Amino acid sequence: MKEKTGIINMHTHIFPAKIEEKAVDTIGKFYDIPMQNKGTSEYLIEDGATIGVEKFLVCSTATTAHQVESIDNFVARECAAHPEFIGFGSIHPDYENIAGEIDRMIGLGLKGIKLHPDFQKFNIDDESAFPIYEAAEGRLPVLFHTGDDRYDFSDPRRLRKIMDRFPKLIAIAAHLGGYRDWDAAKVNYGDPRIYIDTSSSLMFVDPDEAVGIIRAHGVGNVFFGTDSPMWNHRGEFERFTSLPLTGEERKAILRDNALAFLKNHTPA
Repeated sequence: MKEKTGIINMHTHIFPAKIEEKAVDTIGKFYDIPMQNKGTSEYLIEDGATIGVEKFLVCSTATTAHQVESIDNFVARECAAHPEFIGFGSIHPDYENIAGEIDRMIGLGLKGIKLHPDFQKFNIDDESAFPIYEAAEGRLPVLFHTGDDRYDFSDPRRLRKIMDRFPKLIAIAAHLGGYRDWDAAKVNYGDPRIYIDTSSSLMFVDPDEAVGIIRAHGVGNVFFGTDSPMWNHRGEFERFTSLPLTGEERKAILRDNALAFLKNHTPA
């Protein structure tokens, strides 16, 4: 195993072994992209070791309200079993006791919330989701799947409305702030409460444009992520290190920004 170099991967997904093959296949069909990895915790750690990942933000998505508690329990168990993991829970706008489940997430040791509006079929700025933001504001950051040129649920401009309405909310807008919808993502440039990650983006955007997006958001608000099991660590790391960034910018994105974020914006 390669000696760890301290990389923190801030966007990955894990699934129970009994359903991981079906879950990974479903994601691949949704995006029409062949998956490169398995979806188990053990495989994630093994693949991350090829580039020296020290920590992984892990999550999964409840596509229905009845999945919420089982997913949160699963992620919490995996974090207890694997100290490399930073767990984000799942919630759904149709879940009956949103505030209570977010309290329970914190009690379980989870550090944030993951929402995938395209999978969960709600608009980021729909009033049905307001109880999530109200309960999370000032307590847990929210990782949003953001952007897709095929759907409108996760349009970055919808995130802008939420950030304006909930001033204490901390968000991670995944996929460089707007998966394949880079123009719409410009509305969120420079907001210190919005972080972005590099996952599922660098293969779809010119390297110079990617650097422009990173610097427009603010290098200190950018994380490295792979969106595993969609992409493998080696390929994503090579895409990232080929960007015309400075050495200090690379170091910040691969590790330092994540450490500061976890210290400042997640429960102890």
